[in-house]
Amino acid sequence: KAEGKGETQSGEAQAELGPKVEKIMNHPFYRYGEWGYLEVDPANGHTVRSLGPAERLYIPGSSTKLFSVSATLDDLGFDHRFKTPVYAQGRVKNGTLRGNLVLVASGDLTMGGRTTPKGTVAYTPVDHTYANDVPGATLTPENPLAGLDEIARQVRKSGIRRVDGNVVIDDRLFDPPPADDPDPNLDPWPSPITINDNVIDVEVTPGKVGEAPKVVKWRPQISPYHLDVQAKTVPAGKPTTLSVNTESQGRIVVSGDLAAISVGASPTGKNPSSKLPKKGSYSSKDRVAAYVSPPYSQYAKLILKVSHNYGANLNVCLMAVKAGSTDCNDAFPVMKKFFENAGVDVEQVALADGRGGNPTDRFTPKAATDLLLYWLKQPQAETFREMLPELGVNGSLAKDCKDCPARGKVFAKTGTVALPDFVNGRLIEAESLGGYLEAEPGRYHVFYLVVNGASVQNIDEALQVFNDLSEIAAILQEDASHQGGGSHSDQH
Repeated sequence: KAEGKGETQSGEAQAELGPKVEKIMNHPFYRYGEWGYLEVDPANGHTVRSLGPAERLYIPGSSTKLFSVSATLDDLGFDHRFKTPVYAQGRVKNGTLRGNLVLVASGDLTMGGRTTPKGTVAYTPVDHTYANDVPGATLTPENPLAGLDEIARQVRKSGIRRVDGNVVIDDRLFDPPPADDPDPNLDPWPSPITINDNVIDVEVTPGKVGEAPKVVKWRPQISPYHLDVQAKTVPAGKPTTLSVNTESQGRIVVSGDLAAISVGASPTGKNPSSKLPKKGSYSSKDRVAAYVSPPYSQYAKLILKVSHNYGANLNVCLMAVKAGSTDCNDAFPVMKKFFENAGVDVEQVALADGRGGNPTDRFTPKAATDLLLYWLKQPQAETFREMLPELGVNGSLAKDCKDCPARGKVFAKTGTVALPDFVNGRLIEAESLGGYLEAEPGRYHVFYLVVNGASVQNIDEALQVFNDLSEIAAILQEDASHQGGGSHSDQH
């Protein structure tokens, strides 16, 4: 029996959500699972509908980003811009710098690689960072080296045509993971400098059966690497098993030099950090370039729309830096203070990263709805809501509910955790969805929906669980709309 004020037995509570929702929840996927749901009307703070204890800690997956991104928005500010400067260390004579160029990494998530002509940050429904795990990943059209190209143009404009030295990256903004920790809490551990999400994209077009692929494209194309394609085309209907091996040095990226400035040193090898001056000792008179990012709100939108794991963990490190530390874990007290100020019971939140991939990560439906209620009271309420995936329209919810009445009326962050069960050869999944349901034009209910312990056989069934939560949210939005935005008579 579910515990807590106003709760009913599980079957009865499911029935209260309606027969369509009950049918989905009774699917064999959820035979051993546990559901949780909480929907609150901000007009009076009353519970509209609920299922399961509102104060139980559930495994959330990537809906954790609601918490980490919210804290970063509060800490850095919606309008914060990252400035990545470049300094000339040495003398310039006849266009030649006898010394080093030093790029000081600022924690810029995209370095211009997704910036559109309008100054926004581009994204697709399934981000390229998921290409190895989720079908349907696509690339944004922007040049992933745009920020570096802009820096190169500025350096050249400053009068430098050749660097008789090296290009050094000052990556001392925050610490790398501890060398003695084989399993750090932030996974992936971010870097102070990020180009194309620190991945290389490979696109392959099939050729004739039995032959090599017809077209192979990759980006970014940077020297001096090359791609060694050993794949072959198989008949339609057979599985695609492409993989990319990054173990062999120099076998991923195409050769060729795209830089606007010639550099005497080799483009490969370790970063010569021993050549860096004392941290923070750079003189403004030596600055020869600087790349300025779009506002942080654009990065927050990217992270929430596509569930950008790397970016969410980078947020943690950026909050630590803002607090004056190079230890990324010093961000968690900053997050705790924000949650307290936002009216969230911090005992109902447990976090060890920013993305929702750490086994520690848990929070309750009440904590989630309290956080969502906080943003409704802020001047940026609409901006925050529109950062979330929009059902049937964009982000990770773009492909669901394309023609249903709830299209464009559910704004919610998704979350997925699917781990292998080696005893039974299956996946055990947690799935969540939290955000806003449009109860009537201009009025929204906050909600959090979660299931833990779903049992599926493969990635296709895991995606069906994802779709089930989207369908439930659509059903509940339609019901809220039919009720005219008002709470049910049995609310408490």
